[in-house]
Amino acid sequence: MSPTNSRDDVTIVRQMYQALVLHYMEAKTQAEIAKELGISHATVNRLIKRGHQLGLVEIKIKSPVEQLVDIEARLVAIGGLQRAVVVPSVSDNPQTALQRVGEAAARLVLETIKDGDTISITGGKGVSAVVAGLKPSRSYDVEVVPATGLVQGKHYTDVNHVASLMADKLGGRAYQVHAPLFADSPAQRDMLMGVRAVSDVFKKAREATLAVVGIGSILTDDSSYYDLHPSSSADRLAIERSGAAGELLAHLIDSDGKLADYSLNRSLVSLTLEEFATIPQSIGVASGASKVVPILSAMRGSHLDTLVTDETTGLKILELAEGNAA
Repeated sequence: MSPTNSRDDVTIVRQMYQALVLHYMEAKTQAEIAKELGISHATVNRLIKRGHQLGLVEIKIKSPVEQLVDIEARLVAIGGLQRAVVVPSVSDNPQTALQRVGEAAARLVLETIKDGDTISITGGKGVSAVVAGLKPSRSYDVEVVPATGLVQGKHYTDVNHVASLMADKLGGRAYQVHAPLFADSPAQRDMLMGVRAVSDVFKKAREATLAVVGIGSILTDDSSYYDLHPSSSADRLAIERSGAAGELLAHLIDSDGKLADYSLNRSLVSLTLEEFATIPQSIGVASGASKVVPILSAMRGSHLDTLVTDETTGLKILELAEGNAA
């Protein structure tokens, strides 16, 4: 049925066009088209099939998540991630945005874990949002283990509290670490890490199958790092001189994701970034303008397998990364 100049073939092409319009634009069945055009059902089928072969039909699928999928692909293309999950930005309220990010990360956790797994976590608002978003349909035989020492005073900085909440939600068991996040000196840090009750917890954390962590800001007034170590705010100049751009497991990292030369990094009661890298799967959770630079730093350091964030934050990360590359 290739189009030619003959009258018969022009008639066929016209029928083909009519059949395609009736089928795709008016949503009529082939039987209805056959009746309207006065031809057989089999002929309608051949006309539609031939229209496809001649390239007369172009189908576009529009999806409400098309923009999000594009952002996810572009974030992965930057490098340092295996997967990105981006949720729609439906509110300018940062708490609402973080709640939705936490819910998405919670769904990802439930899709990932299986009985017998160990989940290593940090404290923080991001991980707390994940815990709040957990809605398991069954109990999981899992262990939840802190990846860092604890900071008391706020519920989200107390990693033991967050671990207990996650374990309760999942129906598993939580381990507790009885050591502060910051030791007074590197020597005291080594001493604390050598205490059996502490070292056993970190051994469990190193052997985790999944890590769920927050990504902290540094050089903004609302920096979460100063919730972890309030006195460090007096050391702001030293932090700036260190080149710190973000925080991961309370370690200050520079814009390339490398460990910053900052004294408190050497006093952390925490998994090291090298130990963290050996955990098979890691999910980073963060949203908000103040997290753009820290997230990009963590990506450049290849510290995370998966990033969960919101649309607005994702676009700002892309703008920064692609702007720097230009």
